[in-house]
Amino acid sequence: MFLHLILSLFLFIIGIFGLFLSRKNIILIIMSLELMLLSINYNFLFLSTYLDDLLGQLFSLLVLTIGACESAIGLALLICYYRTYKFI
Repeated sequence: MFLHLILSLFLFIIGIFGLFLSRKNIILIIMSLELMLLSINYNFLFLSTYLDDLLGQLFSLLVLTIGACESAIGLALLICYYRTYKFI
């Protein structure tokens, strides 16, 4: 049981380290935030199956939509940056 929680904690810690170590690169910051959201999702899904409750799976879908919106915003920022500095 605790192996899943330790794996989730390990993924979250990697995301925090990636967030603090790469403050200048927006793509790495977004990837670190996605890794943190993934660990939270994994925790929600594991505890949902362990407690036999569907509310954790519902929250997991909510977190997935937030992550998809965050990825879309990051991709839009990358495209705007490319269009701005492509001729230099």
